[in-house]
Amino acid sequence: MALKITTDCINCDICEPECPNEAIFYDQKGQKTYVINPDLCTECMGFYDEPTCDKVCPIDCIIKDDERPENPDDLMAKYKRIWGR
Repeated sequence: MALKITTDCINCDICEPECPNEAIFYDQKGQKTYVINPDLCTECMGFYDEPTCDKVCPIDCIIKDDERPENPDDLMAKYKRIWGR
């Protein structure tokens, strides 16, 4: 599954630089917190054993997005599409 950031986000800026796919960005127009682009989120598949954004989040506001179910094969296919590998 892709990950998402809940509205509990405190805008601490820790997660954004951790994302190897640059899927995390600050949503200045809508939620006014960090959000994850689900089309770019591979849960760090192809880079790390587990999602680094979730690992560094001090308030645990990064969760699996139940509306975007993906298995490891889906995540690897997305990684290959993004990085052309």
